[in-house]
Amino acid sequence: MKRISLLLAAVLGLGTMAAIAQDAAAPEIADTDGNGTWSLDELVVAYPDLTAEGFASIDANADGAVDQAELAAALADGLLPAAQ
Repeated sequence: MKRISLLLAAVLGLGTMAAIAQDAAAPEIADTDGNGTWSLDELVVAYPDLTAEGFASIDANADGAVDQAELAAALADGLLPAAQ
């Protein structure tokens, strides 16, 4: 039982480290309207070469905004550079 607990703690720790590393790869992007997501205008500040078509490919649920999960997926998939 103790081995399972130690193994579980190690796995959870690795997951936490991966999340921290992923967040470190993302640039600071201002959410100027404070709605918890990013618009094309907000993302273009961090990614000047981002086009409307590129934004649409990142906006997986097509709601006109990019949330944290969509941004993380875009970074992981190489749709956006890790940092600029």
